Amino acid sequence: MNPPTPKSLAMIASYVPRRCGIAIFTHDLATAISTTVFDRPIGEAPKVGIIAVNDREDGYAYGPEVVHTIREHSKEEFRRAADFLNNSKFDAVCVQHEYGIFGGSDGSYLLELTDRLSKPLITVLHTVLGDPDDGQREVLHRLCDRCGAVVVMADRARRMLAEVYGVPSDKIRLIPHGVPDVPFGDTEPFKGRFEVAGRPMILTFGLLGPGKGIEMMLDALGKVAPSHPDVAYIVLGATHPTVKRESGESYRLSLEKRAVQLGIEDNVLFHNRYVSYEDLCEYLRAADIYVTPYRNREQIVSGTLAYAVACGTAIISTPYWFAQEMLADERGLLVDFNDVDGLAAGLQRLLTNDVERNRFRRSAYDFGRNMIWSRVAEQFADLLHGVCDAYRRREADVGVRPRPALRLSLPDARFDHLYRMSDDTGLLQHAHHATPDRRHGYCSDDNARALIVTAMQYTLFHDEGVLPYFETYLSFLHYAHVEETGRFRNFMSYDRCWQEDDGSDDSQGRALWALGYVVAHPPDHPARELCNKLFERAATAFESIRFPRSIVFGILGCYYYLRHHPDAGHIVKLMRRLTDRLVGLFEKNSSTEWPWLEDIVTYENGRIPQALILAGIQFHDEPLIERGLSALDWLLSV
Repeated sequence: MNPPTPKSLAMIASYVPRRCGIAIFTHDLATAISTTVFDRPIGEAPKVGIIAVNDREDGYAYGPEVVHTIREHSKEEFRRAADFLNNSKFDAVCVQHEYGIFGGSDGSYLLELTDRLSKPLITVLHTVLGDPDDGQREVLHRLCDRCGAVVVMADRARRMLAEVYGVPSDKIRLIPHGVPDVPFGDTEPFKGRFEVAGRPMILTFGLLGPGKGIEMMLDALGKVAPSHPDVAYIVLGATHPTVKRESGESYRLSLEKRAVQLGIEDNVLFHNRYVSYEDLCEYLRAADIYVTPYRNREQIVSGTLAYAVACGTAIISTPYWFAQEMLADERGLLVDFNDVDGLAAGLQRLLTNDVERNRFRRSAYDFGRNMIWSRVAEQFADLLHGVCDAYRRREADVGVRPRPALRLSLPDARFDHLYRMSDDTGLLQHAHHATPDRRHGYCSDDNARALIVTAMQYTLFHDEGVLPYFETYLSFLHYAHVEETGRFRNFMSYDRCWQEDDGSDDSQGRALWALGYVVAHPPDHPARELCNKLFERAATAFESIRFPRSIVFGILGCYYYLRHHPDAGHIVKLMRRLTDRLVGLFEKNSSTEWPWLEDIVTYENGRIPQALILAGIQFHDEPLIERGLSALDWLLSV
């Protein structure tokens, strides 16, 4: 007797109307499966339900197919989503995986969900790194281990999963990136909409940022335009949100300036907007040539390139991994990274040879027929059936439904009280129960610590909600800094009057630590530049520091500063002198029974072995690391 066919599926991913390539992919795949496999339009009593991951607190205006949401920075909400799925009627779960859309280090919060899940699981990998760091490798390995099947969209990704991550080859399934089913035809009828009628049209699409390689294309166009003065090059897409947040539209303006300098300003059109994939298809059907001059060789999938292939566009690309596979067998031209002359020659070749250009178009279009969404949906349906069947057989063999794994983990960090204690001046020192006590005012000590906390939260989780507070704490330290002496004032009353001309040694140390941390982990370039300036000036005033914990804070600050400026010899020397003082305190006071730098254990004790360990790492000094570990072991024992 055949096992029952799965009748419903839940997908975990970002989702439209969020402006994200994976959100669009998820919508298109969910729609294809819902209509092709389950014979029901998406949104009608959903057979394909979406668990949408939000990158902002207020979420999005989702359609009815979104049955549950998760805030990406809330570990607890990933656990709740697992409970929701376990108690739902969905037969299986499909994750669209990209490190950046799930919270936690390297998207590790997703594991909070998958480890608790008691449903068949499929994961679609949108990024497979050839040289992952330890965190990326661990997250992907654990995710794949939990899955019944792993889907990739390129053959190279299939090989890397087996060779680099040790995923069993029989668990990996190659299913192409889905594409719309559009008719093949002439480009000219579509050009009028974009005001390039009668002109050869070249197109590049995507969120604008330095990694797109537009500069290379502009330089190549500068070589081609003299012989094709009517050519139109459309750069379609809004500026990437991260680039825009850090530098506004300066990158786009630099491209426009470059076009003017090359004398091709009449040939380049910047369409500065986000478009739907329906609109993108219109652009692609108007384009005579599509160019992806990307700089990242390891890009393993590109939805826009897949769409260009499906629309039958003549394509020129740099040889990133996905392009190598898509454009093999005469389906397009590949030119090397940064090879402006090669790109110009390719453009010249396709602009002047209609026969060859149309041959590339036809070859790409025919290849794309295997990628249309209905066929992709059928492959997913076949995979879903096999994964669910294997899961049921495994349950039958065990004799009881597998219990989700229980993993002990820390709860989400909550910032309610920190925010309550902060105003537009800075972080207040004290509270009466949970109410800020304004009588005690502010201090640089606490604002430095708050600066580290908010910088760390943003570094680990890209939580933009902390950034206004981060700016307030940094502004407080900037105001506390005395330019003439390089030192920091500490205590400020609630009416913003400084209560002293010079702060304690601890406040100097904590300020240096905070500034160094932000230099290593800045939310943006301006913050790093300000902290660079303040750190350098404060470091010159740090020679006189003698209190043990102040020394420790200074060592931590130097360590982080040197993560970004490894060749800053004067800071290396300062860190060495501070470390020697700390070691001297241990040698003067410690014994076998009391391996500590003082006669009493007081405050911030864990930072002392931390400073020894980090100094040992900085100076490649194993005995220093061992001293730090021994001090830490002893501290834990008492």
